[in-house]
Amino acid sequence: MGTVTIGVSIAVPEPHGSELQQLRAGFGDAAAHGIPTHVTLLPPTEIDEAALPAVEAHLTEVAAAGRPFPMRLSGTGTFRPLSPVVFVRVVAGAEACARLQQQLRDPAGPIARELQFPYHPHVTVAHGIDEAAMDRAFEELAGYEAEWPCAGFALYEQGADGVWRKLREFPFGGPVVPSQTGRVDHGSIPTR
Repeated sequence: MGTVTIGVSIAVPEPHGSELQQLRAGFGDAAAHGIPTHVTLLPPTEIDEAALPAVEAHLTEVAAAGRPFPMRLSGTGTFRPLSPVVFVRVVAGAEACARLQQQLRDPAGPIARELQFPYHPHVTVAHGIDEAAMDRAFEELAGYEAEWPCAGFALYEQGADGVWRKLREFPFGGPVVPSQTGRVDHGSIPTR
């Protein structure tokens, strides 16, 4: 057995996931079709393939203790000039995401690791493309809105072709926490 590259994330549900993926591709991000639209909880991490059962057991335990929570995306942000990324902001659910990612990276667990940058939940819509296209992504999605109840997360593996594929979903163990706005699923991009 060798090593595998895994990641853990919250999928952005349909129709929002496909919509943002198409927009990302339209901005010229060649990686768009190989990366499902998501909020990262554990960034790409190389592990021994033999450790996958222990990782899955750990993820099952974290999810079982978790509770569904409202997620809401609104507007754009960027990590430039530190990192060439434009993203849609997570404005509700960010604290829950931060708690989850800490639990996943528990120093006593099978995927303990340090992060290169402080954790900041977001949905990437442009990465490593030319500045004009990054500016266009930032401006065109400035009014983007989407909301849904987050009920779990998933484990992904990156294939030799660079494509991320879902291995397994991990649903939370408790009841849904209601949204403060009462809205659930209204993604939209304003037209200009």
